[in-house]
Amino acid sequence: MDIRQQMRPAADAAARIVLEVPQDRLGAPTPCPGWDVRALVNHLILWNGRGETAARREPVTGPGEDHDFTAEPGWAERFQEQARRTADAWTDPDAWEGDTSLTGGGKGMPAAFIGGIVFGECVVHGWDLAVAAGREPGFPPEVVEAAWEQIVPTAEISREYGAFGPRVAVPEDAPLLDRVLGLAGRDPHWTP
Repeated sequence: MDIRQQMRPAADAAARIVLEVPQDRLGAPTPCPGWDVRALVNHLILWNGRGETAARREPVTGPGEDHDFTAEPGWAERFQEQARRTADAWTDPDAWEGDTSLTGGGKGMPAAFIGGIVFGECVVHGWDLAVAAGREPGFPPEVVEAAWEQIVPTAEISREYGAFGPRVAVPEDAPLLDRVLGLAGRDPHWTP
């Protein structure tokens, strides 16, 4: 499964989830320890935008991690537009070549690894938001399959960098999304 072809469906699913987040749930807990829905949305918006600049090898501009995007009118709609631009940037085969950086500093990391991070954020954080907001994530099966293929070889290094928590044991016959989540350090049965 080529995740490049699944970037747009994953981005569209994440954007739909963000659009469905009720304003009154922004303070609700999420599966991410210490992050409420607002913090998670802000994280997703910031790093998705940085994903576009990484794909295009452009300098990082705009607000930093302390910015509250949800305080601005139309934040969910702007995320939808940004997620599409980011996904489209990663459909370019050249985006996956060489090294790039989400922070704009230094040599960076292999572009394929960065592209996988951007894709994985749409799926894993999309799920985080969906369950925190009491919604169904609704990922297409091809997106979940691509997430599995992307996360299996990168889970341990993601854990080393603190992007994933400890692996959560999930039965091998569980739905594939549950296995993706367990590998990413999420309890597929988490509830607020």
